[in-house]
Amino acid sequence: MPLDPIPTPRLDLLPLQVEHAQEMATVLADPALHTYIGGTPLTREALHARYERLVAGSPDPSVTWCNWVLRHRTGSHLIGTVQATITGQTAEIAWVVGTPWQGNGYASEAARGLVSRLRERSRTLTVIAHIHPSHHASAAVARATGLSPTDEEHDGEVRWRLSPRR
Repeated sequence: MPLDPIPTPRLDLLPLQVEHAQEMATVLADPALHTYIGGTPLTREALHARYERLVAGSPDPSVTWCNWVLRHRTGSHLIGTVQATITGQTAEIAWVVGTPWQGNGYASEAARGLVSRLRERSRTLTVIAHIHPSHHASAAVARATGLSPTDEEHDGEVRWRLSPRR
């Protein structure tokens, strides 16, 4: 899947570049962002190395990694990321918005833009998100994006699904 920019009303979703690590290290520096996903914020150097791996693409030819940074149009600064891991007819998506920009609908806007682009490319795609049961903000984003919770759990997270259009 070619990675093109995705415009939304207030954001530009830009294909991830290694150079984004410098600014994104600051955006993702708040330890609170790891409350539900675990881990700790990466250093600039570690994030740079991670972005190098992501930009290079999945070593598995049956898996496609799609990653975008979120650029706020007004201030022209980065505020978060969205991603999709595509395997066959399933796309597993995720999003993160830096703490200073949370609560403004940016995650929902970006996730809707991502899902819309994915669905433009393949109407038969099933979209999945894994959300910690206590992460109500992410559940709200999933719901706003059209996903619904299932009875399935994976690693302590609820699987949310948007089934293919028929």
